[in-house]
Amino acid sequence: MKPDFIASLRSHWPEYLMEAAELGLFMVSACTFTALLEHPASPLRTLLPEPVERRFFTGLAMAGTLLALVYSDWGKRSGAHMNPAFSLMYLRLGKMETWDAAFYVIFQFAGGTAGVLISALLFGGLLAHADVNYAATRPGMRGVVVAFAAELLITMVLALTVLVVSNRKTLARFTPFFAAGLFAAYITLEAPLSGMSMNPARTLGSALLAHAFHAIWIYFVAPPLGMLLAAEIYVRTKSARAVHCAKLHHHNRARCIFRCRHAELQGAEV
Repeated sequence: MKPDFIASLRSHWPEYLMEAAELGLFMVSACTFTALLEHPASPLRTLLPEPVERRFFTGLAMAGTLLALVYSDWGKRSGAHMNPAFSLMYLRLGKMETWDAAFYVIFQFAGGTAGVLISALLFGGLLAHADVNYAATRPGMRGVVVAFAAELLITMVLALTVLVVSNRKTLARFTPFFAAGLFAAYITLEAPLSGMSMNPARTLGSALLAHAFHAIWIYFVAPPLGMLLAAEIYVRTKSARAVHCAKLHHHNRARCIFRCRHAELQGAEV
């Protein structure tokens, strides 16, 4: 009998690679639009002189990227977590096997870093400019405490929204749009406080090339803590059994490797 981690790897390696590729593509998009909207030589920077305007369009771009990845064949199959904090939350809620969650986290970190490296090869010195800085997420001018609190709050709200919407029969199919809407709003309004990460793998990928390690602990602590708090709130107000699966988009025929009860959701309202 093979060890559990070997069995998981042999059975579910396609989903692990999909998670890596999805976050990698997300980071390529983040780097691309940050360069287009923030580099001083970009015409868009001149066309949109106000930072809030540029953040608004960045938010729209990243929301669109998120939707494209969730609705892609890869996203439909892997569940499109693209975030170690999401995977840890679903592990806590009993929707993932331990080794699946562990490999998801490992491959998400690898994918996030690979995406920034690919972007650096594509754009060269453009990404290294101080105004672009490899799309790194850093605490804002209000300091570390505010950045931590902001990351914790926005992550918790995102996770609660996903849990509530994805586990209601009438709303479940719209879960990606709720998540994308929050992404757009957060980038527009919250980014000046914490850089709007919500994702340790996303932050580390940029930080490695940007050498942006100041207060990086925020992005390793606040997002998982925020999502675990959301899980506790949901379990205490509903129940762990009220969580049917760990996919953001489940209205498809792609394989599901989670402890899935999505079919039950189609039969009765939660």
